[in-house]
Amino acid sequence: MRRLFLRTRAILRDALKPVTGTIVGAIAVGLLRATRYFDPDKTANFFGSVTRTIGPWLREHKIGRANLTAAFPEKSPGEIDTILMGVWENLGRVGAEFAHIDHLWDLNPESWESGRIEPAPGSIEKFLALRDDGKGALIFASHLANWELPALAAPAYGLESAVLFRRPNIAAVDRAIQDIRAVNMGTMVATTHDAPLRLAQALQNGIHVGMLVDQHFGRGVDITFFGQKTKANPLLARLARQIEVPIHGVRIIRLPNHRFRVEVSDEVTPVRDAEGKIDVQGTTQAINSVIEGWVREHPEQWLWLHRRWR
Repeated sequence: MRRLFLRTRAILRDALKPVTGTIVGAIAVGLLRATRYFDPDKTANFFGSVTRTIGPWLREHKIGRANLTAAFPEKSPGEIDTILMGVWENLGRVGAEFAHIDHLWDLNPESWESGRIEPAPGSIEKFLALRDDGKGALIFASHLANWELPALAAPAYGLESAVLFRRPNIAAVDRAIQDIRAVNMGTMVATTHDAPLRLAQALQNGIHVGMLVDQHFGRGVDITFFGQKTKANPLLARLARQIEVPIHGVRIIRLPNHRFRVEVSDEVTPVRDAEGKIDVQGTTQAINSVIEGWVREHPEQWLWLHRRWR
């Protein structure tokens, strides 16, 4: 009898998935479109307060606390909770800001203080060198502050780019997001089976390829992150082994008053094997070590809510 009950429940769940997805998609798309009609700063404040209130009731809160405790064993429970509340607020702000992402990049080279975006010292020079060197590059980013912003920088200043992204599971949400991203984010490459080939071709054509690389990847290579063994996506290092181009990181730092600082890292030197070829595991470790340094500086701005160590 129990087996029949479980089987019936599974059939009903599978049958209702399309309906549930449609309803959730309609709500998400409606919220995304409605948010565009409101002031971005006030909306970001509101969304941030909402996620700070709701977040502690969600299961991801426990995941975030466990991650932070593992990463910072020296911090007290009170310090961990303070960081975690900042994580929830940042996530809410990202959601609100995404609705206005096509208008969010505002960098005034004549007066950094007057726009939303300011460059970190030396970043403009590194960016121009990447743009004008006549070859492609591999650019990694992480889920820090508003992680959508790095994709806006390249097309804003004439640097041809291709950005790897993961499609949402709900088709209606995917279409709405792509409509916004398509305005000024360069070429978007979905994480399909042919994505590595498309990205390699882009590099060969002198295009700059960007991707987020800081989440757990079950089929990845072994690395150490905050002293814990985990797996990371080796795609960027594999592309570098196939087509040797410069590797740089780009990070966003959230500042007060709805502003951001963008920073281009120094070139990351790839690790090489005994034959002089780029070592995929070692280079993936080097990239994630850079990201760990970023996160240590601003832990409240990183997305701790996924199971990074498994």
